[in-house]
Amino acid sequence: MKPIKRSKARIMAGTMYYRFRRHLAWRFSGKKFSRTVSTTSLPYRISSHQTPLLRQLREVDMSMQYNKIKNLKIALQRLNGIILNPGETFSYWRLIGKPTRRKGYVEGMILHYGSFKSGVGGGLCQLSNLLYWMTLHTPLTVVERHRHSYDVFPDANRTQPFGSGATCAYNYLDLQIYNATDVPYQLSLHLTDEYLAGEWRCAEPSMYHYEVYEREHRMSLEYWGGYTRHNQIYRRVLNRSLECIADEFVTENKALMMYEPLLEASGRGQNSS
Repeated sequence: MKPIKRSKARIMAGTMYYRFRRHLAWRFSGKKFSRTVSTTSLPYRISSHQTPLLRQLREVDMSMQYNKIKNLKIALQRLNGIILNPGETFSYWRLIGKPTRRKGYVEGMILHYGSFKSGVGGGLCQLSNLLYWMTLHTPLTVVERHRHSYDVFPDANRTQPFGSGATCAYNYLDLQIYNATDVPYQLSLHLTDEYLAGEWRCAEPSMYHYEVYEREHRMSLEYWGGYTRHNQIYRRVLNRSLECIADEFVTENKALMMYEPLLEASGRGQNSS
């Protein structure tokens, strides 16, 4: 996992290629993508989560945080109320579309090859992280998710296991969720003064409860001098009597650490998920 430096031309060419492939997949994959929106909430809340809008991150100007909120407001207009019917696939970027200035998106923080930079639409990873975490607590199936390749900030105030988010980049790093159940689900999203908040709602009450946790967490010093971080994400499936009926492997994470592990204990910085 030694970092590979690529030229700007190589990065641009690769981005164009993978974006083109994604457009072909959206058009010819045969998947039925969700597009129905309802302003009437389905009756049962299946999972919910919220994450703070403002975090003091080392070496990141707070203006990027405030711009992120503007970008989230625009994206939420495309996702809030979406119905995911049985047999349909939710595609994060197909619903949001390309973030552009013309649509009102502004410069926000984008993680880029282990560092960060300013980019139009920056900050939308907070939304994809939220959606992924909520979905792990439902019977819905995540069919595409991309892990963060870099661990940028130490763990101060982390409330979720490392690697429990989903990175996004228009449009080739997508988050896709399939409804293999026989009932519709609905995504509900909103902003408060302090939080990005969301729910998956359903037409029927849930039969199960989910507990997401990590195994095999470790930090390793690599031969080339850098540190990498590893873990596995699992979830327990509990019935209504809170009896564990399954213990499921979810994913494995590997990331390059952009700080030394001893910084964790100092509480400097915060996790960006």
